[in-house]
Amino acid sequence: MANLYNGRILVVNKEFRIIKDTDQTDEGKYIVAEEVIRCFRGEDGQSYSRKNGFIEITIPIYDAQSKEVEGVMIVSTPTRDIRKNRDDLNRKVLILQIGMGIAIFLIAYYLSKMLAKPFEKVTKSLSQVQEGFLDADISIPDYTETQQLAEAYNQMLARMKALDDSRQEFVSNVSHELKTPMTSIIGYSDTLLHVRINEEQQKKALTHINNECRRLERLSGKMMNLLELYNNETIHMEKHPVSQLIGKVAELEKYHLKEQGITLETRSDDTVLLMDMDLMESLLVNLIDNAMKASKEGDTIYVEAAGTCILVEDHGRGIPAEEIPKITEAFYMVDKSRSKKAGGIGLGLALCTQIVKLHGAKMEIKSKPGVGTQIRVIFSEEQ
Repeated sequence: MANLYNGRILVVNKEFRIIKDTDQTDEGKYIVAEEVIRCFRGEDGQSYSRKNGFIEITIPIYDAQSKEVEGVMIVSTPTRDIRKNRDDLNRKVLILQIGMGIAIFLIAYYLSKMLAKPFEKVTKSLSQVQEGFLDADISIPDYTETQQLAEAYNQMLARMKALDDSRQEFVSNVSHELKTPMTSIIGYSDTLLHVRINEEQQKKALTHINNECRRLERLSGKMMNLLELYNNETIHMEKHPVSQLIGKVAELEKYHLKEQGITLETRSDDTVLLMDMDLMESLLVNLIDNAMKASKEGDTIYVEAAGTCILVEDHGRGIPAEEIPKITEAFYMVDKSRSKKAGGIGLGLALCTQIVKLHGAKMEIKSKPGVGTQIRVIFSEEQ
């Protein structure tokens, strides 16, 4: 055991004589020390000498029969090896801690790169949007969350692209609608300035310029109305009887209808709806004007209101089924030549659609070529 701990063991008998020494240097000698005396009294003892670098332990040896102390065993071992082992252990623990720290850092770095990689795709795609919309959707199936994020991003991108396409188409249509009458006005004005023509030709040219200027005025007015609808501060919702609305519109259209030789028949119950009166007047005027353009002299246009539904019906030319989904787009005209001849600019139904949306209502269009058209504006049942 002494060899195991690189120490020394002494066995002392009752006469304080050393009877066993593992170093075999003090056998037969006597040792009288305080620790040995206390040990003969049955007390264990231990001491540490920092100066000599030793730990000493005294252990009583009992007789198996009498249970009396027959001797003392003194165990001493140098602390040098313990300190060395402790220092080695501390060094190994430090190396292990550094190794584990490096390993944890590398694992964390790798995992963070793995986790961040899907989001880098999104970030890259967002930066590409600044240069123009992406042609293809992004897909990040790495995690459920990233796939959901990608789907939401694709939906947002699709809406933005549709809005941008709509804006570009709107600007293109406006440019075209402005260019056509301006070209005509410039052409006729140049003729009046530089070419000698008779009085009848002058009158014809001036009439054409006047008509084109009025068309530009209608176009700018419609566009201003359409833009104002996006400013909710100008909208004033109040409860109004539908009969009052229809009566007012009928009075506004009275002269125009008489001029065209078309009859307007109205019918309404006593329903009261929450509406902006000015906007609803504009909506019905546009729908009646469209019905007039589709009708011929002697025809009748019907405006009826029942409950939360307002109906405008004509028995005019009608609209082909494939054209119905497009007619609410700005500047779209089913028959461009006939519509322009009648003073149309293709913004009426786009304006109506926006007005209907602002009222939380919906617009249903049914039409058949040669039979006529029915347009229903249906308000929410919560009205």
